[in-house]
Amino acid sequence: MRVYLTAVRLSLRRYLAYRSSAVAGAFTNTVFGCIRAFVLIALWKQKPEIAGWDLADAVTYAFLTQGLITPMGIFMNNTDLGPRIRTGDIAVDLYRPVDFQTWWLSLDLGRALGAGMLRTLPPVLFGVLLFPVRLPLSPLRWAEFAVCCFLGYLISFGLRYLASLATFWTMDERGMSSILVALGMFCSGLIIPLTIIPGAVGTVLLHTPWAAAMQMPINVLLGTQSGGFGYALAFGSLWALLLLGAGRLLTDVARHKVVVQGG
Repeated sequence: MRVYLTAVRLSLRRYLAYRSSAVAGAFTNTVFGCIRAFVLIALWKQKPEIAGWDLADAVTYAFLTQGLITPMGIFMNNTDLGPRIRTGDIAVDLYRPVDFQTWWLSLDLGRALGAGMLRTLPPVLFGVLLFPVRLPLSPLRWAEFAVCCFLGYLISFGLRYLASLATFWTMDERGMSSILVALGMFCSGLIIPLTIIPGAVGTVLLHTPWAAAMQMPINVLLGTQSGGFGYALAFGSLWALLLLGAGRLLTDVARHKVVVQGG
């Protein structure tokens, strides 16, 4: 266990070393948060309540999603594993005396924690100061939100890990990873809240794993999640177990498919 905690710590330390990059990323997320907030404000002025959300809920959603983009890895098309498979450096990783999947989860978790520290709070604080937002005061609600975010992160890692493992067969994960990013942007609710998409399309999107990565935690925080925290916990846990389990099975298969490239 100590080796994985060390991997998390060193990965976090590496991420925190690039403070200027983090500041630039936080500024960009804040700017886009404002743009998305103004778009939603224009929409909600035409209809004061949509799917049980009022204007404050919509604006809160805009800034929270901007804050969660980097920790959740929505724009990350894979893990650092993909390029190492492509270059052949994966041969060294397979010899490490650690559990392969847990090792890469630990490295990615350090990155996510660093992103949460440096790039999540600025957009949310800016939104609180200048826009009509609604953040709950209940510590229990925040604890439930944190649990849902952790499950959402595991789901995001599971998806990106599977995309990275595909490199064992395709020799280049970038095509599949680009598709994953496009799906993640829309299906997570980053472009438009999934709760306001009507009909069967909205229902299907709310049951995809990406919904648990961003839409569902925010629904829990705002108190608008159908079925409450219990449903969100069961839904997120199921997808996390399925994706991480699939990743573990595919890892075993990939060990027999190793192709060392580049020397």
